[in-house]
Amino acid sequence: MSAHRYETAVTRYFEAWNAASAEQRAKAVAAAWTEDGRYTDPLADVTGHEALAAVIAGAQEQFPGFEFRPAGPVDGHHDTARFSWELVSVTDGSAPVAGSDVITLAEDGRISSVRGFLDRVPAGS
Repeated sequence: MSAHRYETAVTRYFEAWNAASAEQRAKAVAAAWTEDGRYTDPLADVTGHEALAAVIAGAQEQFPGFEFRPAGPVDGHHDTARFSWELVSVTDGSAPVAGSDVITLAEDGRISSVRGFLDRVPAGS
């Protein structure tokens, strides 16, 4: 597997998490995940494009004015990659939430599953 394949998948992943409208989000989720793609973290366990888009919309509503950004390089082997991320305020650069994700890729390069871990969360969340 080429490193480019992992980078492309992760780029699409961030595009989905940062999509500004419901229409953009639906397109970005379809580009990033397989139809039966699954996302699991401490707060969510969903499967399928509609459920994925709903989780992303919920995160955006909870943190308006923030965007997900990669925190460091993508590391991958076989059909699996891992990377870290931060949720960053576009106004002041603060990053109250950070995590690490492990993704599994399907044959077509889209994500079939994500296992997310929260490394930093705001107090009281």
